[in-house]
Amino acid sequence: MFKKIGILFIISTFFMTSGFGCKLTSDEVQEKMQPIVLNYWRVWDGPDAFTDIIAEYNKLHPNIQIKYRKLRYEEYEQALLEAWAEDRGPDIFSINATWVGKYQTKIAPLPEEIAMAYPVVKGTLKKEVIPEIRVKKSITLGQLKDGFLDTVYKDVVLDYYNTETRTTQKKIYGLPLSVDTLAMYYNKDLLNNAGITDLASFWSNEFQRQIKKLTKQDSRGNIIQAGVAMGTGSNIDRSADLLAVLMMQNGAAIINDRNSVTFTEYLPDQDYNPGLDAIRFYADFANPARDVYSWNSDLDNSLNMFIDGKLAVMFGYAYHLPTIKAQAPKLNFSVKALPQIESREQVVNMADYWVETVSLKSKYIPEAWDFVQFATSVPDNAKLYLKQTQKPTALRSLVDEELDDNNIGVFASQLLTATSWYNGKNYSVAEQVMKEMLDGIAASPERLELEARIAAGKIKQTL
Repeated sequence: MFKKIGILFIISTFFMTSGFGCKLTSDEVQEKMQPIVLNYWRVWDGPDAFTDIIAEYNKLHPNIQIKYRKLRYEEYEQALLEAWAEDRGPDIFSINATWVGKYQTKIAPLPEEIAMAYPVVKGTLKKEVIPEIRVKKSITLGQLKDGFLDTVYKDVVLDYYNTETRTTQKKIYGLPLSVDTLAMYYNKDLLNNAGITDLASFWSNEFQRQIKKLTKQDSRGNIIQAGVAMGTGSNIDRSADLLAVLMMQNGAAIINDRNSVTFTEYLPDQDYNPGLDAIRFYADFANPARDVYSWNSDLDNSLNMFIDGKLAVMFGYAYHLPTIKAQAPKLNFSVKALPQIESREQVVNMADYWVETVSLKSKYIPEAWDFVQFATSVPDNAKLYLKQTQKPTALRSLVDEELDDNNIGVFASQLLTATSWYNGKNYSVAEQVMKEMLDGIAASPERLELEARIAAGKIKQTL
């Protein structure tokens, strides 16, 4: 009898002094401390990018396991849809910022507050780790505006209709770990051979003269060295983004506040269309009748041409850097800020980024959003990811720290003026429409305005 009592006393003492002291916690706390697994799906980064963040998170929430999975871009969207249909999808997933509207019905918006269990050391002489529930306010719309880059609020905040109260309010549908910007890559050897010390910082006559000097043709008129990858759509990496930022720099609204496609409209009381003017400037580089002719639809993909040393200037993001360095380790190249329009005071750059969000089908929506906020909105935690991946930040407070970085400094210098161009329901279709428009204009320059209006109509259907 005494032996049994002794064993029970030992067992009781063990639970009281180890782990989270089960006998001192309520049923609600114990339920919050149950082991759970959050499945996290992404495309671009391997597990190493999140090792440190997850380790820090587990110090606060040791009962939560983050199971990370990287998928190929080509299979990603189909894999998501199939997994959700079979109720085996991820709790947390990553999507491009231009996809937020498309996936809105699949996303659980950020709750206003989240209750989580935290381990707390209590006692003076006898230390015990006792969990307690803390209710924390989530990031507010104001904090999102102040803490993240300006483009983030525009891209991730959507209208949410509450069926119970029959009211519509703004909700946050995703938070980014980083934001990339479009910049100008150039082959230093080709510039040296042409006697060009530095590329023009504006879309100017000087820029056009430099591109002409950098372009070489054989006796048959075939381009054997391209000055710049501009003019067409399909064989230029991110051609839609490049054309879009040109239009916005020129004062054109691609999609206005009323969700109308307006880049083909003339300015009120003026015989001038900033959108068509930007398209014409871009398209001239693929028009054999123009002095700036330096590109055509028969050439290889712009990234391949640049890697092969046959292209002097291309436009790309920071994510292109590792590819170029890996495939052309001896290529003598550098990166410069995206050119602007000299006569305009407002600087406009192009943003491209992905956001982390939570599935509406997740059984652990509060916990999933808690991790997303922990990883993205706390500067020290965000730095852990940025250090591993060498990507530009999404937080305003970290921009200055990246400006002197040899790899991403140029891209970081454009973050505060960067924006995206699409906020509809199907970016992939809109991007393809842009490419087809540019290819059509390259084939028949006289159809420029007609091709632009056809494209505007097709893009409108995706909104």
